[in-house]
Amino acid sequence: MSETSKVKIGILGASGYTGADLVRLLINHENADIRCLTANSHAGKPMEDVYPHLGGYGLPDLVTWEQADWDDLDVVFCGLPHGTTQDIIAQLPEKVKVVDLSADFRLENVDTYAQWYGHEHRAPDLQITAAYGLTELNRDKVAKSRLVACPGCYPTATLLALVPLVQSGVIQVEDMIIDAKSGVTGAGRGLKQNTLFCEIGEGLTPYGVASHRHAPEIEQEIAKAAGADPLSVQVNFTPHLIPMSRGELITAHVKLSSGKSVDDLRATLTQQYANEPFVRILGEGKMPQTQMVRGSNNAVINVFEDRIKGRAIVIAAIDNLVKGSSGQAVQNMNVMLGLDEATSLRQVAMFP
Repeated sequence: MSETSKVKIGILGASGYTGADLVRLLINHENADIRCLTANSHAGKPMEDVYPHLGGYGLPDLVTWEQADWDDLDVVFCGLPHGTTQDIIAQLPEKVKVVDLSADFRLENVDTYAQWYGHEHRAPDLQITAAYGLTELNRDKVAKSRLVACPGCYPTATLLALVPLVQSGVIQVEDMIIDAKSGVTGAGRGLKQNTLFCEIGEGLTPYGVASHRHAPEIEQEIAKAAGADPLSVQVNFTPHLIPMSRGELITAHVKLSSGKSVDDLRATLTQQYANEPFVRILGEGKMPQTQMVRGSNNAVINVFEDRIKGRAIVIAAIDNLVKGSSGQAVQNMNVMLGLDEATSLRQVAMFP
C-alpha cells in the first residue's frame, strides 16, 4: 500500500492493557485511522473514561464487538481473552487483515492447543493459515499472511535470544532452563487477589510452575529452529511476577555444542540482528536490564560464560506490553501492509 494511505483499524478488547497500548502507539501512526474500539463491559463510554491519558485524540467511543462495522475496516487487532477470538475471527470478511494478540492461533497443533487451553480449537481451518508473528524471525510469512498470531511476551524474549543459536547449532536443544520474570501488567487488568498492591508489592512470586501455557509455544518454535519433531523438544520454563507495572527479563541457561564458545554465541546473535531496528546485542559484559527498554519496542540481549564448563547464560529484556505485545502487533501490521516496519515504533526507552 502507499505510504500516505490511511488504514482503517479496529481494536477488539480495547479496554485491556494491550488494547490501550495499541491505541497509544497507533495515535501517532501516520497511516492509521482508528475507526472502531470494542470493550463489551465498557460499551457506550468514551475511551478517556477508561483510560484518561487517551483523552483529547478524537477516538471513537467504545462499543460491543457485535456493534462493530467490519466492512468499514481494513485491519483488526484482537486483544480479547484466550478462547473467544477464534469464533469472532471466523466471522470477519476475508478482506480484513487480522493481528491476534491472544494465544488462540499461536500453537500450530490443535491437539496441543486443546491440551493446554482446555477446549477444542474452534477454527482449525484458520489455524492452518496463521503466521507466527515473531517479526524478526518470521518476516516473510508475516508479509504474506492475512492472519498473524503474535507471540506471547515470554516467548518473544526467549525466542529472540535462543532461536538463532539453535538454528546455527552453537547450543544444544536438550537441557534448556528458562527463568523468566514479568511486570504485573502481564496478568491483565482484571481484578485478581494475587495482583493487588498489598499482595504483590515488595515481593517476588513464581507462578505457573511446570504448567505455564507459554512453555509449549516456546517448545514449538525451538523445535522448528532445530528441524526437530514439534513434540520432541521440552524446556524447563518458570515465570515469576515482579512488583513493577511493565517490563520483562528472561535468563536462559543453555548447553554449548561441542567445540563452541560464548564468543560463537555472541557472534551468531550479532550477525542475526545486525540490521534489525529493534534488537540490540550489548557489548561484552554489559547486563540487559528492563530499564533499557521500558516503553519501547526494543529488545536487548547478551551472552555470558557460565562457571559450569560447557554452559552459557543468555539474558534478554523487553517491555512486555510493547515488544511483548502491542508494539510487536503494530510491527507485524506494518509488515503485512508493506509499510516502513518501524512506523510509530521509534520511541526511546523511558528512564527513569
